[in-house]
Amino acid sequence: MGPQPTGQGPYGQGPYTQGPYGQGPYGGQGPQGQGPYGRPGSYGEGPYQEGPYPQGPAGQGGPYTQGGYGQGSAGYRPPGYGQPGGYGQPGSYGQPGGYGQPPYGQPPYGQPPYGQPGYGQPGYGQPGYGQPGYGPFGPAPEGQRPAGQGPSGHGRAGHRRGGQRRGGQRRGGKRRTVAISITAGVLAVVVAVAVVAVTVLKHGHSAPATGMIPTGSTPQEDGQQIAAAFLSAWRAGDLKQAANYTNHPAEARAALATYAADLHPRQMTATTVSVTGAPGSTAARPRESVRYAIGVSVAAKGGASAVRGTWSYHSSLVAYQQANSSIWFIEWQPDVVAPNLTATTHLAAVEITPTVGVVTDATGQNLTDYQDPGLTHIANLIMAAGAPPGQGTPGLDVEIVTDAGKPVPYSQAVVIQVGNVASIATTISQTAETAAQAAVAAHPESSMVVIQPSTGDILAIANNDGYNDFALTAEVAPGSTMKVITSTALFNAGLLTPESPVACPAAYTVQGITYHNDQGESEPAGTPFITDFAQSCNNAFSTQWPHLYGALASTAKQYYGLNQDWDIGITGLSASYFNAPATASVSELAQEAFGQGQLIASPIAMASVAATVANGSFKQPILVPGTKQVTATPLPATTDEYLKEMMRAVVTSGTAAPIGFGPDVYAKTGTADIQGQEQPNSWLIAFDPEADIAVGCLVVDAGYGAQFAGPEVKAFLDSF
Repeated sequence: MGPQPTGQGPYGQGPYTQGPYGQGPYGGQGPQGQGPYGRPGSYGEGPYQEGPYPQGPAGQGGPYTQGGYGQGSAGYRPPGYGQPGGYGQPGSYGQPGGYGQPPYGQPPYGQPPYGQPGYGQPGYGQPGYGQPGYGPFGPAPEGQRPAGQGPSGHGRAGHRRGGQRRGGQRRGGKRRTVAISITAGVLAVVVAVAVVAVTVLKHGHSAPATGMIPTGSTPQEDGQQIAAAFLSAWRAGDLKQAANYTNHPAEARAALATYAADLHPRQMTATTVSVTGAPGSTAARPRESVRYAIGVSVAAKGGASAVRGTWSYHSSLVAYQQANSSIWFIEWQPDVVAPNLTATTHLAAVEITPTVGVVTDATGQNLTDYQDPGLTHIANLIMAAGAPPGQGTPGLDVEIVTDAGKPVPYSQAVVIQVGNVASIATTISQTAETAAQAAVAAHPESSMVVIQPSTGDILAIANNDGYNDFALTAEVAPGSTMKVITSTALFNAGLLTPESPVACPAAYTVQGITYHNDQGESEPAGTPFITDFAQSCNNAFSTQWPHLYGALASTAKQYYGLNQDWDIGITGLSASYFNAPATASVSELAQEAFGQGQLIASPIAMASVAATVANGSFKQPILVPGTKQVTATPLPATTDEYLKEMMRAVVTSGTAAPIGFGPDVYAKTGTADIQGQEQPNSWLIAFDPEADIAVGCLVVDAGYGAQFAGPEVKAFLDSF
């Protein structure tokens, strides 16, 4: 199998535009009509209620459970006209803490011009309220019944909500701006007012199935009441009731459900900011624009691990009185729940991964300064993947998304500001990296990895192979460097020692396949196994296949940490840098014993093999300090001693002797024939225990390990 370059990393640049809060539709400044998400400082008006959505009793007249809603079969029930609790009575709206001062039934309420004569003259609860207009007899026809005259001759006659005003007059003076906070305490007051007012004024009249009959003394108060009821039901999670206050309940309920599914809301608060006349409002059919502030805890997903923050924004709705009726509705539009929404868009909460500004070596030098394409690619992968776990803090945005899932430009509202990481320092050593780059410059298609055996820290990744980064991405047979793992399996099984006699025939046939040693070499019977290893005679290993069923794959994993994915510190990316199929048998197993067949390896994996022998136990290679490392069983002390003895023999009397390594170097050469290549791949792994250093080097399509990879490793060790 030839070398296979890895493609560019899967990590793209963060798709979420970091539009500031003051830009685009979510961050306009100023009052209503100028950037619906509110002016700076306006968010959070009104206290945010802690705790989950209160669950109002469904099916009991809506979310209000105080006073009278939900009581009795018809929803609205006594106290009746003139009973305690009515307007002007003890505990009524006119008492301190009630809904507005001074009390209803006393000046200025009850004075002209909002109806003739005013509320409380002779007072609510007296015969006459409930004549044509308010009450069960329906609205008074236009121009009929003089002011103050009902069939009983008492009370206020024919008062129509949004229909005629007796004498054509409205309450004098400038329209008032109403600011009501719907929070735990104030909401109870609002609810109580609504209950008392409805029961007093609407004795014997059932609540409408949709919409609401408010009880305010002005259109502004009526608009505010239905808006407050809608927001309260929404806040309580009673989406059906909230939707029923609108003129399109099915559409509203679907939109509110989508909001809940998209944002996973909790702890919602709603504060009515202002009530003003809406365009098109008339005395006969008043329309009120209600501006309100929302504060809601949102998340991109459910569960305790989700990033959650409070999103604060302003929106508005229009409440209107139905013609020839006392019923008010909220005019449903998609942007009632949040500004700028349409029928083809919805909201989405998006977690923002913290980014990394720069990736450096252990001394703080930018990795890209080394101008190694492979190292630069690795740095880009780390940056694209975002901050490693435990570094930086994730952010949270809310944005508008089309039905096709495409974010609307400049619609992002920042809920939690992302905490990016200025830089990430890797384990790369400036000294080791410089030496490795100089070493691999000797041959094209050359790659090298340098590891510190005692820690697993990757000290150098050097490539002279364009953008291939074969140091990590090569997937080629390891050649005779695999004989370290094969020998480990045989030693652990107690089958051989370095002094055990093992012949190496010039040719060996199994299942009709004949394996020849290079240049017809052979070793006679009685040759010590250490000599076979030092001279790298293949058939001394292929003949051991009957003892290796499952052993090569299991040894590679159990003692060398191979045959499984490693996360070396590139967030979100892990890979297996070595693979030995566990199902290999007979002829395939015979090939794998000397490093051919279906084996796949890269320089980082084989450098780790050398480091494991050097240290006596596996330390998974890592590029970013603190990365969690895969563990493995330490080599048995005797096995490790045997391996060191044999790898030293390679340097003193074996295939690496001509290279001229120093007295503290242990090595193993490798030469892997690759079908379709003119030359074999050249390998050499080595370690120097005194320097706490291990190296793996691969030169693709070059020749013998001792002729190409070996001199590069020596050049590195000499200059390190």
